[in-house]
Amino acid sequence: MKKIALLLLGVCLIIQAWGQVSDNDVIQMVLTAQKQGMSQQQIAVMLLQKGVTKEQLLRLKDTYEKGELNLKDAGNVTTDTRIRQLPLKQNDKKTDSRYLKEDELTGKPLFEAPRGENVSFIDSIGNIMQLPYPVETEKSVIFGKDIFNNTLLTFEPQLNIATPDNYLLGPGDEVIIDIWGNSEANIRQVISPDGNIVVQGIGPIYLNGLTVKEANARVKNEFSKIYAIASGNVSIRLTLGQIRSIQVNVMGEVAVPGTYTLPSLASAFHALYNAGGVNPIGSLRSIKIYRNGKEVADVDIYEYIMQGKNDLNILLQDGDVIVVSPYVNLVDLSGKVKRPMIYEMKNQETVADILSYAGGFTGDAYKKNVRVIRKSGREHQIYNVDENNFDTFIMTDGDQISVDSVLPRFENKVEIKGAVYREGLYAIGEGVNTLKELLDKAEGVRGDAFLNRAVLYREKPDLTLEVLSVDIAGLIEGTAEDIALKKNDVLYVPSVFDLQEDFTIVVKGAVRNPGTYKFADNMTLEDLVIQCGGLLESASTVKIDVARRIKDPKSTTVGDMRAETFTFTLKDGLITGGQPGFTLKPFDEVYIRRSPGYQEQQDVFVDGEVMFGGEYALAKKGERLSDIVIKAGGLTPEAYPEGARLMRKTTPEEKKLIQQTIMKLTQQGGNDTIDMALMNLGDYYPVGIELKKALENPGSDYDVILKEGDQLVIPEYSGTVKISGAVMYPNTVVYKPKAKTSYYISQAGGFAQRARKRRAFVIYMNGTVAVARGGRLDIKPGCEIIVPLKQPRKGLGLAEIMSLTTSTTSMAAMITSIINSTK
Repeated sequence: MKKIALLLLGVCLIIQAWGQVSDNDVIQMVLTAQKQGMSQQQIAVMLLQKGVTKEQLLRLKDTYEKGELNLKDAGNVTTDTRIRQLPLKQNDKKTDSRYLKEDELTGKPLFEAPRGENVSFIDSIGNIMQLPYPVETEKSVIFGKDIFNNTLLTFEPQLNIATPDNYLLGPGDEVIIDIWGNSEANIRQVISPDGNIVVQGIGPIYLNGLTVKEANARVKNEFSKIYAIASGNVSIRLTLGQIRSIQVNVMGEVAVPGTYTLPSLASAFHALYNAGGVNPIGSLRSIKIYRNGKEVADVDIYEYIMQGKNDLNILLQDGDVIVVSPYVNLVDLSGKVKRPMIYEMKNQETVADILSYAGGFTGDAYKKNVRVIRKSGREHQIYNVDENNFDTFIMTDGDQISVDSVLPRFENKVEIKGAVYREGLYAIGEGVNTLKELLDKAEGVRGDAFLNRAVLYREKPDLTLEVLSVDIAGLIEGTAEDIALKKNDVLYVPSVFDLQEDFTIVVKGAVRNPGTYKFADNMTLEDLVIQCGGLLESASTVKIDVARRIKDPKSTTVGDMRAETFTFTLKDGLITGGQPGFTLKPFDEVYIRRSPGYQEQQDVFVDGEVMFGGEYALAKKGERLSDIVIKAGGLTPEAYPEGARLMRKTTPEEKKLIQQTIMKLTQQGGNDTIDMALMNLGDYYPVGIELKKALENPGSDYDVILKEGDQLVIPEYSGTVKISGAVMYPNTVVYKPKAKTSYYISQAGGFAQRARKRRAFVIYMNGTVAVARGGRLDIKPGCEIIVPLKQPRKGLGLAEIMSLTTSTTSMAAMITSIINSTK
């Protein structure tokens, strides 16, 4: 066993790094291979195909030398089962001194086993590790060549299948005879070398060369001598147990030719796989199997690969000879096919056959013909094979076929572009054969088309371009001769705007349509005003300015002038002041000023308990709350002026001020914090007012001056008080005159755990805010009491979040008070 292990490890050191196999699997594979009689080269090829690495074998060798590798039970086969396993026939051989094929690049032997029968293979490990191995070379580009070198495709026989009908029993096969009925027994016998099994009480029974069916009949006949089989009281059946080994010879152009010991259910493909597959000159199209000196099969691997003909995978018998002949024809197919490779071709196979092997043409292939370059023996020959001759043009060895792609050009294309409604590519034919038909297909020319002259670019036979002038107006009217189209014609219809520089004039200010306009010669300010849609009512007619670029192409110095300006007055749509006969020039900028005497109406909105609610225009600057209430017909009897509130539109300046105020508050620190999300006041914010005092004292500070967009809301009396913030149960209760703050807090369940009791404040209906003084608040109908919350240490609880949510509006009102205090 030690000798076998060392021999195994030495052979496998030539394996290069492939896929990893477990150590136990490596030991089992090598011991099995040795018992099958495989040579060192065959073992090397087998382990290479299984994915064993050189590093793994070195580790196993080191483990064995340290005495840590247990080989005692390795390779033992259990026979107390009917599951068939690979036979482990002992057939040790001496070291094989044959050479593997020479490396085609270096010309040196790929492997040489030590000479001499008594030389231990382990002694030459150091030399073997330095030798190359064909696994390092690039994979062949010959189609199908690697089928027997694929680690995922081993062709190992399936042992545990129903015994084939044509399987012949022979020496080494195990038969199992089951007896049941009045008598029960189980007999397991291995057919001896002379073809017999020996049964106690019956003697030898000859089974060699019989099928399982024939063997069953013979066994029943023999057992009828001692059992009453005819009466039906006893049944007997023979089945096949462990199978025998057979020896086959794999010869010819394979990686490792030789004699192989295989399971009796092995096929020709399995034998070729064990032999390392065909070598670079081996044929895949003609693999012959000889039996008893006669050819029994000629296998074509392409039929197996292309058509899946599994009947080609013939079961072997003992003594069969597999011969792989050299290839006959190799043809290189390149270009626009789906699988460009080198293909092995049989005699009389054609271009159509190799195109079929390659999967056919790709979508961009030129399919009319293919180009064949042939080595005639003295010089090269070239053939252009038309598609009609694909089935008849026979391939020979060394042919090179190339399939070109389609030309990067069109055979029926014309193009139209420019001032037409539908530019693009069109096909000649299908109603498009002349220029007029092409114009109609493009849905005609646009209104800006220059009709007197268009350009037709035409490709000449030498692929240079020529230009033809086209009278588009004549074609449309039918006065000019139509022109027949040719492929690759390009018709360009220019626009009138394409024929001049893109000069513009810019107009800004109080015109109906300010913006950029096309410049035209002799354009005046009056023309431009009309083009802009006229002046707005707010425009000033006494000051119209024009700024002109400074242009001096001959200047050699930088001047201090940035623009030349002109000022004009306008009366009845005519320029009356400024430079007489003034006309505009390209890139002038015209400014129409706003008249200082123009004022638009400014509206305010009154809603609630007034006689005539709605929008009212401010008649003059400085109108106040009392003025607008008088315009609305005064208050209704149900009005509650103490609760009136004013909503004011937020201007960009005020929004900027709010942001600055918030930043200052956040930078002050302390325990009080303000949620930034509460600072967004939107388009309106409340202004705290006291309408009752304003009406009692018109023109006083209480009587706030109104602005455009103000909204005055005068509510009915509200006899409730709202309590929110850091209380146990935010609530709304009935207003109770002279009640203290503690009463309302108690109505909300008292203060919450982290309430800031001394910082409570109240927001009144009119938008004003009051803080606690001496722990007391001035409570009025319709107000809201807010108890702030201490800064949380960790996170907010659900109740606290709900309390803070109810106070969002109150926080906004507080910010409004801050804004009002800054005014």
